[in-house]
Amino acid sequence: MNIQSIAIIGGGTAGWLAANHLGKALLHMNVSITLIESPDIPTIGVGEGTVPTIRKTLQSFGISETEFIKRCDVTFKQSIKFQNWLDKKSHGNNNFYHHLFDPPSPMGDDLSDFWLQGSTKAYADFVSSQHAVCEANLAPKLITTPEYQAVQGYAYHLNAAKFALLLADNAKQKFAVKHLVANVQDTRLSQDGSIDGLILDTCGEQKFDFYIDCSGFESVLLAKALKVPFVDKSQQLFINKAVVVQVPTESEAIIPPYTKATAHQAGWIWDIALTNRRGIGLVYSNSHLDDEQAKQKLNRYLNGHLDQYSYRTIPMQVGYRKQFWAKNCVGLGLAQGFLEPIEATSIMLTDFAAGYLASRFPTDSSQCESLSVRFNHTMTYAWERVVEFAKMHYCLSDRTDSDFWMDNKDAKTIPEGLQQKLALWQQYSPLSEDLFSKFEVFNVENYLYVLYGMKYKTKAPQLTPKSAQVAQQHAAQIALRGKQLSGHLPAHRELLQKIHQYGLQKI
Repeated sequence: MNIQSIAIIGGGTAGWLAANHLGKALLHMNVSITLIESPDIPTIGVGEGTVPTIRKTLQSFGISETEFIKRCDVTFKQSIKFQNWLDKKSHGNNNFYHHLFDPPSPMGDDLSDFWLQGSTKAYADFVSSQHAVCEANLAPKLITTPEYQAVQGYAYHLNAAKFALLLADNAKQKFAVKHLVANVQDTRLSQDGSIDGLILDTCGEQKFDFYIDCSGFESVLLAKALKVPFVDKSQQLFINKAVVVQVPTESEAIIPPYTKATAHQAGWIWDIALTNRRGIGLVYSNSHLDDEQAKQKLNRYLNGHLDQYSYRTIPMQVGYRKQFWAKNCVGLGLAQGFLEPIEATSIMLTDFAAGYLASRFPTDSSQCESLSVRFNHTMTYAWERVVEFAKMHYCLSDRTDSDFWMDNKDAKTIPEGLQQKLALWQQYSPLSEDLFSKFEVFNVENYLYVLYGMKYKTKAPQLTPKSAQVAQQHAAQIALRGKQLSGHLPAHRELLQKIHQYGLQKI
């Protein structure tokens, strides 16, 4: 049977990302796309951090970067600054590191082995000029830098609700996606177990050929209708709750060009600055911290002002669906799974999965079986690598001040693949060849920034005098470049104000 109609269940970032990816890929084919959005279910709306791949995605949708920045309260994100992830007594005021978005060692030769000889500089500061730019709260580009181009690598912080509206407008106007506001009351299944139709409260039964489940944690199609089991990862990643709040900021307040991630005794706090407010969330393991303690901890972070704002507690089911594509249905976003907010993996995985689905979307239902095997294998691999990378942030810590940090170092909670990588990296600094697939979600540079930001003890190799001399020259060039950029790039807020006033140049 030809696939001529697609239903996307759920709006928000996941649903409208899917609508744009599929709408663009299928624009000139005889396929209709309808997004069905409930008027009663608010989006979670805390996924306000992205990774650099989102720039390519937005550009491919034909969205103006200037319009995006103006409409979605956007600020630039060049890094995640991890604070207090190591023992406070041992590391004092230097208890932070940057996971930068510019690759390390830009001169071509990896400086990791030279840094391991005993450099006193932070790893990110040693291998990248972006460290200095971030610490000076500068922008990653100039007002004359064209849209989506960069002087330093960057992603965005954004207002998730406004972002969904921008994506919705784009999908409807450019890709002819239909928008239906209705609640799904029931799901009809065919004899073969596939989805035959949906019962909607406003227009009765509606039938489609293919379904995309973007209904969030509820997963009304993949979990409830198709009974796809859940793969629980809570024994490896302990974070399962968040207290979230939005805090207004002064119009001229400094905007850090990075996400702050500040560790506490049972988790960490994200702090994301938009143009007019900060999005803050305290994430924690409720096996190590109760809800009242979490609120008190967030209140201290906000200098005793938590009760001045509206806040809410969000439970998190940690893991992913055993199948992401079952019969004629694919889950995306929170319907696919959730691990925790670290490293902005939620929007990243949604974007990746939606683009991957669009690149090989079935034209006939007979293709679903073979394509689903490919999709499920790839996405399972991707999710498992995210589990490993997220876990690495915790198990490398030398903190011993609470059971949370001690439990994270228990070998029984560390994925076998991560244990193998860490064993190798005790003897050798990471290489891209240590990662086996093009579907690695995180590349070797991501591992390097976190591994050595956390002061991992790789054995320092022997260097020839020539290689040491070259590395020293490259490190000096990077330091000089950092000073030059610090005098050349504008303050973060200054650039944003100019973009709102003049706009960026088109490519």
